[in-house]
Amino acid sequence: MFKILHTNGNARRGEFTTVHGTVQTPVFQNVGTIAAIKGAVSTMDLKKIGCQIELSNTYHLHLRPGDKVVKDLGGLHRFMNWDRPILTDSGGFQVFSLASLRKITEEGVSFASHIDGHKIFMGPEESMQIQSNLASTIAMAFDECIENPAPYDYVKQSVDRTYRWLVRCKDEMKRLNSLDDTINKNQMLFGINQGGIFDDLRVEHMKRIAKLDLDGYAIGGLAVGETHEEMYHILDVVLPHAPANKPRYLMGVGTPSNIIEAVARGVDFFDCVMPSRNARHAFIFTRNGTMNLMNQKYEFDTRPIDSECHCPACQNYTRAYIRHLFKAKEMLAMRLSVLHNLYFYNELTARIREAIEEDRFDEFRKENSEKLARRVID
Repeated sequence: MFKILHTNGNARRGEFTTVHGTVQTPVFQNVGTIAAIKGAVSTMDLKKIGCQIELSNTYHLHLRPGDKVVKDLGGLHRFMNWDRPILTDSGGFQVFSLASLRKITEEGVSFASHIDGHKIFMGPEESMQIQSNLASTIAMAFDECIENPAPYDYVKQSVDRTYRWLVRCKDEMKRLNSLDDTINKNQMLFGINQGGIFDDLRVEHMKRIAKLDLDGYAIGGLAVGETHEEMYHILDVVLPHAPANKPRYLMGVGTPSNIIEAVARGVDFFDCVMPSRNARHAFIFTRNGTMNLMNQKYEFDTRPIDSECHCPACQNYTRAYIRHLFKAKEMLAMRLSVLHNLYFYNELTARIREAIEEDRFDEFRKENSEKLARRVID
């Protein structure tokens, strides 16, 4: 399923083959929480801007329209008209963000819906059943996303429970994939490494889950308040213990610089709401750094957002026009900006893949890691 085509230092250029198509890695997954990218971006648009994997949210789709509804309509691919891979998260992050509304036991988590307050229970088996109903390409294991910082003893107990939940997820997925009425009988399972910012817990947990021979391995519980240096340190410590022949997924990360630095440490998969969320507020990523299109200096600027970009926004519209749309609160402003930022992220990973193939990733990293985090000067 996963083949490493080339390495350049610790950076890996690979191919991940699924029942819904082959993914070129490193890859950025475009986040469509409720089976849609916020900002009026369609699945046809996603293909045009180079999206390889769409990511949807198990928790939100379970609540609305309901995973059984999606199954009755033929699964998530047919529901949203997308024929490429889809990854669904487990719902764990959303469940555990409802701190005041939930109760954790060995069986799972009881919590209240953020929509209408009705009581819901979700454990490993329930999460796998929901994701099987959605028929995603890749399902994420149900885990506890731990607050950071958190006491060592609690983190250790949580990691142990997350491991036990992972074993149950694997068993349940095997059962579900064998059923006659399962839409995607080739659904894959990625496990999630947890352990906060404690090196020993992270390493021990990765060693344990590596023995389960899963389809992929994610590093979770980062980008939740720790510094970039702490995040990079955890990657340096943990990744040497992740299976080399399986994809590695850094969840919820992040900035262009974060992606470059994580690739340098051996990460293959990424996702983040940042490009689309920031775009909806006129915060734009370019090859020369970041920019805020609401700034007055762009009022008469007839240049595209990024002269080197081939996205629909840059090919057809000016900074001045898109700024005007934001000022006028016109929806088209968000659409054009989201298209640009997602195109930028998809192109960034394409440029990373090319740099790895040509053994010049170190040069690419030196040229771009800091530059992409700066504000545009012009």
